[in-house]
Amino acid sequence: MDYLKARGRIFDIQRYSIHDGPGIRTIVFLKGCPLRCRWCCNPEGQRHEIETMKVNGVPKIMGEDISVEELMPRIIKDEFYYRRSGGGVTLSGGECLMQPDFAPHLLHACQDLGYNTAIETTGFQKWEEIEKFLPYVNYVLMDIKHMDSEKHREYTGVKNELIHENAYKFASSGVDLTIRVPVIPTFNNTPEEIRAIAEFAASLPGVKKLHLLPYHRLGQGKYEGLDREYTMRGIEPMSKDYMEMLLEEAKKSGLYCQIGG
Repeated sequence: MDYLKARGRIFDIQRYSIHDGPGIRTIVFLKGCPLRCRWCCNPEGQRHEIETMKVNGVPKIMGEDISVEELMPRIIKDEFYYRRSGGGVTLSGGECLMQPDFAPHLLHACQDLGYNTAIETTGFQKWEEIEKFLPYVNYVLMDIKHMDSEKHREYTGVKNELIHENAYKFASSGVDLTIRVPVIPTFNNTPEEIRAIAEFAASLPGVKKLHLLPYHRLGQGKYEGLDREYTMRGIEPMSKDYMEMLLEEAKKSGLYCQIGG
């Protein structure tokens, strides 16, 4: 099977995840992303190039070139947990849509074994490349970060029109789509901004779920390890009460909403 020979670039594999799709999952993190979100917790996944990052003071190579065939044994080892929990494999990043000649083939191999497949995505890619994924993905977790395109560009490096167009196309394709909102102080954490995003999500055909993901600083040390500036250094995480208030605003859209996911 030729698709097993497809090669891509990953930077991490996380086992036993319960927050990136249904059941217990293995997360494969792919290198490269077109966005530069100020709060990104995986800065080592932004550049496609292989990099060195200091982890606890020790240099670590971030990036591995691998074929689908070489990667599958690492995924198969947890098949028992996928079967028992209804879990499977999720592609994350970086941005998995940026490797359209590798990622769909990896999903194909997973589906051949009966595993549930999912992607976590910004949605920033040409639709003709995204279409390569659709036959092999069961579940899409897609970020909608802001309704204002200029503010979106200021904090992520790109405008949001393509993202919003692709959200509608994802929803119209019939794939199981959940919208995620990284809730970031100074960017999108007012009741009005959250309500606007939730109303947009509710307008997408078939979308029923929205997850609010609270800002955290768990990735800050990675910036130091990459010798990059973390521009959100002075931003404090929000209180539980504040997030609950935003959750109530999101629920006004009629969607099933939750904190985390």
